[in-house]
Amino acid sequence: QVKKQCDQKLLIRMKTKCVPCSLNLDTRCPAGYTKITNGTGTPDCRYYLEIKAHTLSFPGCRHRCVKEFEQPECCQGHWGPDCMGK
Repeated sequence: QVKKQCDQKLLIRMKTKCVPCSLNLDTRCPAGYTKITNGTGTPDCRYYLEIKAHTLSFPGCRHRCVKEFEQPECCQGHWGPDCMGK
């Protein structure tokens, strides 16, 4: 039995919105994503607050999320929708 389908595993990474670190404990990743940071997340961003005519910038936190995705692909020497070509 020759293997015709060689799916590729892709890792999609994303970060949640930057918020005050104290509010980031309960932040969830979008559906299908897994949170890979703990607690308040990573303090590597800034969030902005508009107060009257001024915009203030504050240090904040965000979480990192990953999602595994399988991309269908044919093995070398095979092609087509069902990977039958040789």
